[in-house]
Amino acid sequence: MAAIEAFSKSLIEEVHKWGCLKQTGFLQKELAIRIARRAIELESLPYGLSQRPAVLKVRDWYVDSFRDIRSCPEIKNMKDEKEFTDVIKAIKVRHNNVVPTMALGVQQLKKESKMDSEDLMEIHQFLDRFYLSRIGIRMLIGQHVELHNPNPPPHVVGYIHTKMSPVAVARHASEDARSICLREYGSAPDINIYGDPEFTFPYVPAHLHLMVFELVKNSLRAVQERYMDSDKASPPIRIIVADGLEDVTIKLSDEGGGIPRSGLPKIFTYLYSTARNPLDEHADLGVADSVTTMAGYGYGIPISRLYARYFGGDLQIISMEGYGTDAYLHLSRLGDSQEPLP
Repeated sequence: MAAIEAFSKSLIEEVHKWGCLKQTGFLQKELAIRIARRAIELESLPYGLSQRPAVLKVRDWYVDSFRDIRSCPEIKNMKDEKEFTDVIKAIKVRHNNVVPTMALGVQQLKKESKMDSEDLMEIHQFLDRFYLSRIGIRMLIGQHVELHNPNPPPHVVGYIHTKMSPVAVARHASEDARSICLREYGSAPDINIYGDPEFTFPYVPAHLHLMVFELVKNSLRAVQERYMDSDKASPPIRIIVADGLEDVTIKLSDEGGGIPRSGLPKIFTYLYSTARNPLDEHADLGVADSVTTMAGYGYGIPISRLYARYFGGDLQIISMEGYGTDAYLHLSRLGDSQEPLP
């Protein structure tokens, strides 16, 4: 385990000062404030979570990133602008593994202390706020970096695609999830997609890809495991894209046996996964790649719901135990949704 970085007293004092400032519309200042707030929050978590090595590692990433942004000169010309863009690009990469590393910290805590459901709820609420804020920070950085792309693809404004086809994104995400299933199990159920491929609306394709990928991956695993030893062919997963006035809804239906009603609330929490975290205890937390497996670290569903909610949508899961599961991904048509700042 790498030694936790020692920061100067003045840097930590500055983090606390900036964490108290009001949020602003100016990106350089805004990112410093948001990052400082997360660093402060990570220092004061309940039940000793702040002292877990994995959580200390994440806090160090936030303090490092705060220092990098504060050491950028105020933007007065194109040279300053380019330097700032390069710095925040590097910050985005530094924070790639925040989610699995925080998951590891929670696993460490659960292993070492007896926690009741109320304790877990408090940590769950913190993680919801923390990850929602992370989506916001990554959205701001990604938007800025993409706006500086000298050759943007047509109909793209930063991260937002003004003519995104949900059917096309669902197809790509399904193919990605299916190839992982094929790699792990040697076979994979079919996926049928219904909807108008010509229909488009403004959205962030990277967000939609992530959400559909996670949902499809779960359905593939459920169906594959249910029919693995059966002589019956596994039934296809169905994806339906519906274009409504307020929302675009994507429904995923599988016949993977469903989830017991008592287990449904648990699928939206960060604390019940039985799957092994891809970043295990012995990996060097700084360099581990985000390993994609069929059973990640159990965060796919709650994180997907946060991505949907970030733009005013939602994710609902309805299950028939003994038959299968339907997931409804509601995407708000962008235009009047406010960023849900924690």
